[in-house]
Amino acid sequence: GWQVSMKSGSLSYILPCSRLPVQLMSQVRVYTSNGQKKDLGSEDTNGSAPGETLHKVETGRQDTTNAGQKQSSPKQPIQVKVKAVLKKREYGPKYTQNNFITGVRAINEFCLKSSDLDQLRKIKRRSPHDDTETFTVYLRSDVEAKSLEVWGSPEALARERKRRKEAEIKYRENLFRNQRLLWEYKQFFGNTKPRSSTAAMFFKGPGKVVMVAICINGLNFFFKLLAWVYTGSASMFSEAIHSLADTCNQALLALGISQSARTPDPSHPYGFTNMRYIASLISGVGIFMMGAGLSWYHGIIGLLHPHPVESLLWAYCILAGSLVSEGATLLVAINEIRRSARAKGLSFYQYVVQSRDPSTNVVLLEDAAAVLSVAVAATCMGLTSLTGNPYYDSVGSLGVGTLLGTVSAFLIYTNTEALLGRSIEPEQLQRLTELLESDPVVRAIHDVKATDMGMSKVRFKAEVDFDGRVVTRSYLEKQDIEQLLQEIQQVKTLEELEAFMLKHGDNIIDTLGAEVDRLEKDLKQRNPDVRHVDLEIL
Repeated sequence: GWQVSMKSGSLSYILPCSRLPVQLMSQVRVYTSNGQKKDLGSEDTNGSAPGETLHKVETGRQDTTNAGQKQSSPKQPIQVKVKAVLKKREYGPKYTQNNFITGVRAINEFCLKSSDLDQLRKIKRRSPHDDTETFTVYLRSDVEAKSLEVWGSPEALARERKRRKEAEIKYRENLFRNQRLLWEYKQFFGNTKPRSSTAAMFFKGPGKVVMVAICINGLNFFFKLLAWVYTGSASMFSEAIHSLADTCNQALLALGISQSARTPDPSHPYGFTNMRYIASLISGVGIFMMGAGLSWYHGIIGLLHPHPVESLLWAYCILAGSLVSEGATLLVAINEIRRSARAKGLSFYQYVVQSRDPSTNVVLLEDAAAVLSVAVAATCMGLTSLTGNPYYDSVGSLGVGTLLGTVSAFLIYTNTEALLGRSIEPEQLQRLTELLESDPVVRAIHDVKATDMGMSKVRFKAEVDFDGRVVTRSYLEKQDIEQLLQEIQQVKTLEELEAFMLKHGDNIIDTLGAEVDRLEKDLKQRNPDVRHVDLEIL
């Protein structure tokens, strides 16, 4: 009869089956701040600490008249502590409709006119451009509502977007025809604009050097070709080919200079300055293939099938004139490089090796090779005249080809390095890094990169760890502290606290953006070659 078991919480009692009492089952639920639930059975609470049993049940066996009855202690009130937290917001497409959008994007993306935006709410924001402090933006939701008002339905707006897209594609396909019509219009009515900057580039600096070299090398090619036809000298043929290669390559350099002056467009946001390096690289390849290749070929043919050389008097006269003209062009290039190197604080050798001005470098090296090749050709032709052995003349052709091959290899190497995007000098990079690290708002900088984009244009990039305390103090210095304290004292509810934090949090972010703009301006002032600065916030 003692085998019946009753279970209450975690306590088990063995009672006689003839005396079955009524056992109360007590269960207490305790809620924590993290939303978890605990079930506690009835345990003894004598001397218990908080968090232990909250309810006690006492059972005892009394006399036969009170058998089966149970005495229990009075219930204690349950204390539940709730942690106040803000409700988590779900940021969906409806929330992002209140993002800001510029007037240009509103007109292009939603097919509106500038007059349609006059009726919308205008918001002044900090400008991302250096030339303006603030600019006007619009709420995206207002712009979308206005576009639906103008076009009537989303389907009509989509059809208009499709129509404009097709018109843009058609315009691009007919771009050449439009440019031709514009040129004819200018020719008919006259172009009253001042001389363009592209034409002015060929009257000073590297453009002037290239134009002088084109004229001189063109004349040299014409006279050397006549001398080769008259004498049949292999060395004179190499010289004629050398002058022709120089003329073609320098014409290519002129094209590169004119293309590098084009203004940046959406397809090429960083401009076309690398066109000079591309033209110089192609020029180096052209020297190697056309100049060195033909010179080697003619020299080898002369060694395999030698033939007597005619009178070299006219050849000597033409070589002497070529030496004078090539030397004059070489002096012009040397003076231009010296002036540019002095302005950059570099030596003559450093300026040439680093290929700071690829166009002038090509003229310098080509004219230096031309002067040396004239000396080599004249020497070999003189030995042929004295000894009557035509092999000296063929060896001179091979020597000129080797000299041109060396120059072309140097040009290919230096221009390839420039196009790959090499880093600036370590001393310059160290100065820029120290400027950032010495600023109070910067806590640390990482992953610093400074790339030479060519033609004295540097792109600087760094990941910056900003000190939030300094940024906040910078914001507080511009605020009325008394008014700010009053706003804090008026905060009584969670909603008011959220509104207060959102207001000042947005302003602190704007202050951080202003600090980034200030650092970018300081970097450009420290090194004028820095044109593009990218500071990433950690």
